[in-house]
Amino acid sequence: MATIDYQDRRRMRLDVEFHFAAAHRLPRYQGPCFRLHGHNYRFFVAVEGDVDPGPGMVADFAVVKEAVQEFVLARVDHRDLNDLLDNPTAENIARWVWEVLEPRLPGLAEVRLHEIPDCCVTYRGPGGR
Repeated sequence: MATIDYQDRRRMRLDVEFHFAAAHRLPRYQGPCFRLHGHNYRFFVAVEGDVDPGPGMVADFAVVKEAVQEFVLARVDHRDLNDLLDNPTAENIARWVWEVLEPRLPGLAEVRLHEIPDCCVTYRGPGGR
């Protein structure tokens, strides 16, 4: 069995994946997305920090999941995103998710949102940390 120094505070990153379905239209865009349509979104929330030697974790997966469920998914899943944001582009949705979670998830490092399977936007907070 390998020996690990659990008192050694190593910096790590934790990523948790989420999904939701929602409709939106882009009122400031001249093209097909101007019309109401829907997506099956996939997004990742990343938390970074030093591993706490007590529990041996950066953050508790359950805490991240609870925060995202309560403050993000409950407000966006099977909803019209135009009721939440006046211009719900992928970029604005990712930034909104960050702004909602940042005060609740210490070490929030990144929000990565896939609007369609092969395209995503990444937001790392003000200044692009």
